[in-house]
Amino acid sequence: MKMVKSLILGSAAGLLAMGGAQAADLPVKAKAVEYVKVCSLYGAGFWYIPGTDTCMKIGGYLRVDATFNGSIYDQPAWSGDLGQGNRYRDYFAARSRMALTVDTRTATEYGVVRTFAQGDFQFSTLGANTVNPNSVNGSLPVAGSNLLDTPGGGYVAVEFVFIQFAGFTFGKSASAFATPWHGYPGNNSSFLLGGHDTVTGVNNIQYTAQFGNGVSGTIGLDDPTVFHRTSVYNLAPSGILFGGVNGIGLSGNAYAGVHAPDIVGNIRIDQAWGLFQISGSAHEVNGSYNILNSTAAPAGAVGLPGAAPIAGSELSGHPDSKWGGAVMAALQIKNIPTGPGDDIKLDATYAIGHTKQVISTSSASPSFAMFGSSSAFGAYQSLGLGVTTDGVWTPGGDIQLTRAWGIRGAFNHNWDPYWSTSLFGSYAQVRYNGDAADLASAKGAYCAAFAASHPGQGLTYTCDPSYNVSQLGAVTRWTPVKNLTFSAEVMWFHLDTKFAGTSLFGPGAPKPVAVYEFKDQDTVSLNVRVQRNF
Repeated sequence: MKMVKSLILGSAAGLLAMGGAQAADLPVKAKAVEYVKVCSLYGAGFWYIPGTDTCMKIGGYLRVDATFNGSIYDQPAWSGDLGQGNRYRDYFAARSRMALTVDTRTATEYGVVRTFAQGDFQFSTLGANTVNPNSVNGSLPVAGSNLLDTPGGGYVAVEFVFIQFAGFTFGKSASAFATPWHGYPGNNSSFLLGGHDTVTGVNNIQYTAQFGNGVSGTIGLDDPTVFHRTSVYNLAPSGILFGGVNGIGLSGNAYAGVHAPDIVGNIRIDQAWGLFQISGSAHEVNGSYNILNSTAAPAGAVGLPGAAPIAGSELSGHPDSKWGGAVMAALQIKNIPTGPGDDIKLDATYAIGHTKQVISTSSASPSFAMFGSSSAFGAYQSLGLGVTTDGVWTPGGDIQLTRAWGIRGAFNHNWDPYWSTSLFGSYAQVRYNGDAADLASAKGAYCAAFAASHPGQGLTYTCDPSYNVSQLGAVTRWTPVKNLTFSAEVMWFHLDTKFAGTSLFGPGAPKPVAVYEFKDQDTVSLNVRVQRNF
């Protein structure tokens, strides 16, 4: 027993001695751990970057949706294979996207310095109205961004990337012309026409002044290269005869290079009752040369596109540039008696030579070629056409600016904290001046070029490139838990073409050369979506 007790005491003494030795090796004071601290200056979700006075917030969303009888994000079947309704048409299209946003803010003696960026990691099923497999054959010169939508592919799209300092914004952000809701007064669709939409950003520099009581003003310079232009048509690119218009009424884009930025601005009133805004823009419309390539190479073939320069183009001269522009009025009414959180959003726009401000999507402005059935004698099918331009000209003449106006809006209603519904719609007109008999007018020059490939003008059909478009839709959303929303949207689109009668021509493969009736067209699409915000 004494032996056991001696062993225990001896072991305890040895352990204490070792512990003392190790304790002697520790520093007198351990270094403090630097934890991430919450930053409450700019709202929920911000935290201090360790070792700095800069606050950061990381957020975004993950969205999966599918469109039936249309393209991604509820684009109507208004052109390409979908507009033709041919065998290459996909009955549905889907996209999966994760948007990642990084927002940093630092308080300075000049105010808050902010940086913001959003990148979209996405994969879709082609994602355009042209879905012919030949359009994504990498060996063809027509291959484009659709190549990114391949197995294991996908791509990153850059939306907003900007710096804000002392009232200035530098980088890719919303135009000063835009409303806070852009092209989304209450819809899922990225294709509600009738007004401006720079929700994906445009390179700009702008300054915002706050006048107090919710009144502000912004003026800016936008780079028009990729977003604010539609197209300019040279309707006699050979310099001798009218022509250069294909079977569905399109011609090569003959815009010259950018010489000046778009000048944009707004005056806005933000109050508890809602918002009122007046916006304006000025846009230069210019043409390249009077003599250009007049016959585009067929799809998949090697050759010059329509309106490409040829030897001698520089000697042929060019039309004088013109300035166009647009004005917009927007209104949001909150706290309406139908329920808490309900509102109405409306905007109306008028444009001369700046058609993108009316026929606008979050991407390019569409032209329309929609096919349907026909009851006309001898007709193979019917066709609705709508050509979107900023202007047209013929060699030796002035650029004739295109006119357009549109209105759109939505009523948004919350049934309860989990269910909501929005009713939305739009209407827009695009007009070409003059008449078909006046070759100096936009309508006359276009119709003369159109007649070169569409026989029977004035006999079997009347020509007018002007058109109207209408849209009407509804979307219902269910949010079972915070930041997770399921939605379904149905949308009707109507094209009111101003062509009338029949003509024998070829609208493009796989359609045959046949008699087609010019006629109004309709299409309906369905979009379903699930989105998780974080």
